[in-house]
Amino acid sequence: MQGPRPFLIGGQWRQGETVAPVHDPFTGKILAEISQANRADAEAAIRSTVEAAKAMGALPSHARYHLLQRIAGTIYDRREEFARLITAEAGKPITDARREVNRAVQTFTVAAEEARRIPGDVIPLDWTPGTDSHLGVLRRFPIGPVLGITPFNFPLNLVAHKVAPALAAGNPILIKPAPQTPLTALLLGEVAVDAGIPPGGLNVVPCDNAVAEQFVVDPRFALLSFTGSAPVGWMLKAKCGKKKVVLELGGNAGVIVEPDADLEFAAQRCATGGFGYAGQTCISVQRIFVHHSIADLFTTKLLLQVARLKAGDPGDESTVVGPLIDEKAAHRVEAWVGEAVSQGARVLLGGKRMGSVVEATVLSNVTPAMKVSCQEVFGPVVTVTPYRQFEDAIQALNHSDYGLQAGVFTQDVNKVFHAFRQLEVGAVLANEIPTFRADHMPYGGVKDSGIGREGVRAAIEDMTEPRLLVLNLRPPAVP
Repeated sequence: MQGPRPFLIGGQWRQGETVAPVHDPFTGKILAEISQANRADAEAAIRSTVEAAKAMGALPSHARYHLLQRIAGTIYDRREEFARLITAEAGKPITDARREVNRAVQTFTVAAEEARRIPGDVIPLDWTPGTDSHLGVLRRFPIGPVLGITPFNFPLNLVAHKVAPALAAGNPILIKPAPQTPLTALLLGEVAVDAGIPPGGLNVVPCDNAVAEQFVVDPRFALLSFTGSAPVGWMLKAKCGKKKVVLELGGNAGVIVEPDADLEFAAQRCATGGFGYAGQTCISVQRIFVHHSIADLFTTKLLLQVARLKAGDPGDESTVVGPLIDEKAAHRVEAWVGEAVSQGARVLLGGKRMGSVVEATVLSNVTPAMKVSCQEVFGPVVTVTPYRQFEDAIQALNHSDYGLQAGVFTQDVNKVFHAFRQLEVGAVLANEIPTFRADHMPYGGVKDSGIGREGVRAAIEDMTEPRLLVLNLRPPAVP
């Protein structure tokens, strides 16, 4: 093993006084040791981010465009290195890891384009007598230093979704990566430095929770962008003071399957959405509501799809269901399944744990009060529940503290638009699973699933402030 991996502050790599291990989720072995920032390091990182705001804000759009394009290009050139690193520290199956890297390339590429077209407006102000010569010009300006706190499940692309729009808008950003997956964020920091980012434009600082709180409460940050669990997100928001906050939190995404749906397609997509990366996605399919007339047929098709999914070593090209992030998480999922069974649920498939790997599990006979229904499993578990009326399914799906995304499989456009109006979520997907996300689309939820929207253009809007110039355009004096 090499020496401890340093962190990035002000364009320089620094060693901390303490280190923390990074484990392979599948084998449990230590992959690397990471330097941990202490309070003095944190203060240096904050100052560096603040000091970089002037240089970042002064970058013209063409310079931001080329910086982001260079980052995208280097990630593409080193895509297999990034993918292997994601698989090693996150336990993500290698095919999914490669897909994440490709998405990150797109995220930075889209951000480069958006950097050149941040919109403004011209506002007529001559609406009342005496304002005949007044005109308003609205532009958006960088908000200032941004703090990004990122989760383990997408250690590259969810970091990209904070870094790319921040740079596109002309803001410096400090990233506090997840303790389980800091290596990928540090590699991205290396890429950004090599691409010529101004010192402090991107700082990557692994640290413990106490130091992270130092970042959160500091008033010098203009915005906190947090992706992670709902309890942590809302706790951080309460500590943020006056800074702007964007929260992308959890979910227990639901799907409705109507009798006129393409059942084979719906089953295939639900299997993909429920069990990819062992369900460790906040928009993973968790609750499937199926019309009673086709419930048995759909369930059979779903089970056949799920039974084909290979579980185990994430380095195997054919693995779909890899390990959970650690054995503690696997024990929790196993316990929730066991608790549901003790309360009357039925295991139709899976349910067993082997180390940090939990089999793809399908449950029936669940009730809304069971943890596998009302909370976020964040594991390879899907529930199937029959309903009689479409409105019953709408109400059942809405019966949740979360509201991120939902899927509706039907050929009836009226039901699609009814669901669009009635479902309490950030996005409704027609004939698609809620696990779908395009990196340029506005993405986010309601209720305990968060506030604000990500997606490059939406994030740029949050990371800029509108400023109005009022012009009194008086006629030129007559000589």
